[in-house]
Amino acid sequence: MSIRKVTEYVKSFDETLEPIEFVEKTNTVEEAAKALGVQGAQIAKSILFKSGDSYGLFVTAGDIRINQKKVKQLLGSGKPKLASPDEVEEITGYQVGGVCPFALNKDVPIYLDQSMKRFDIVFTAAGTSHSALPITFDKLQEITKGHVIDTQTVE
Repeated sequence: MSIRKVTEYVKSFDETLEPIEFVEKTNTVEEAAKALGVQGAQIAKSILFKSGDSYGLFVTAGDIRINQKKVKQLLGSGKPKLASPDEVEEITGYQVGGVCPFALNKDVPIYLDQSMKRFDIVFTAAGTSHSALPITFDKLQEITKGHVIDTQTVE
């Protein structure tokens, strides 16, 4: 069901966007990169963080580690931590391994790491642990209305 939700959502912005489904699971950067035949950095990770009562979805290239101080700076008070699997599903509508930045259950800020700009195409999950959506960074930003940031630099 989730991949259909994502497909309908992204096609309302651009008819040419088409998720890819795999037989094997692609819920890690390594699994997705292997299935797609691309480098791991091209896999866009969508990670939900919580700080106090605030949530934010951070989308980065597969080879980037997110600086916790940057998360705190953007989400506010409280020590930032990864949202629990139950929180992830409640907020995003997707299970861990299939989280994508489209058609979320709840409105949360989306932060897009500039590290993805180095690729013509990145691959986000498409709502399941065995799917991917090839998309340009510009189209990703347009559809998500995400804030472009550098998740490794604290200002």
